[in-house]
Amino acid sequence: MVLITLQYVPIRFDVAFLNIKEDVIKFKHYQIAFFSHVYTSIFVLITGITQFSTSVRNYVPKLHKNLGKIYIVLVLCIASPSGLIMAVYANGGVFSKISFSIQAILWFIFTYKAYAYIKQKNWINHQKFMMRSYALTLSAVSLRLFKWIIVSTIQLPPMDTYKIVSWLGWGFNILLVELYFLNKKR
Repeated sequence: MVLITLQYVPIRFDVAFLNIKEDVIKFKHYQIAFFSHVYTSIFVLITGITQFSTSVRNYVPKLHKNLGKIYIVLVLCIASPSGLIMAVYANGGVFSKISFSIQAILWFIFTYKAYAYIKQKNWINHQKFMMRSYALTLSAVSLRLFKWIIVSTIQLPPMDTYKIVSWLGWGFNILLVELYFLNKKR
């Protein structure tokens, strides 16, 4: 993900993903959404993963709390809203646009609920919604993994692959989290 982000530093419109977004990159609101989404992604991934470390939580609780605040602010104020704007212009037609829109909205809701539950000192529900939120954060990674698997095995046309991974990237992650909760309940 770092290498993907670095392609766009400094701001460039002629690299990677943006090469196929020529029709929308001319819009200022899309530029702001895209670059804010891409530039915050690394911080969201890093601050989010630290939240699951019992060592950080138990031995450096202030760090856990501060990194959690950064994660929540980045997701609620930048990553999710910019993701929703990008979803409106997603490749793959309405099928992909709906997927990415649902993902952005769920990401906001899950992260907000995690925040609301921690304010109520409801640790169990806070943890559950943080896991759901981070599952959606990790969709940036799983989408690329599924794309690689499909391209190297089935070899579908690029847009068909994109339509599939637009759902698989986040749907699979949420399914894993929900199965984890069901198994833990048993």
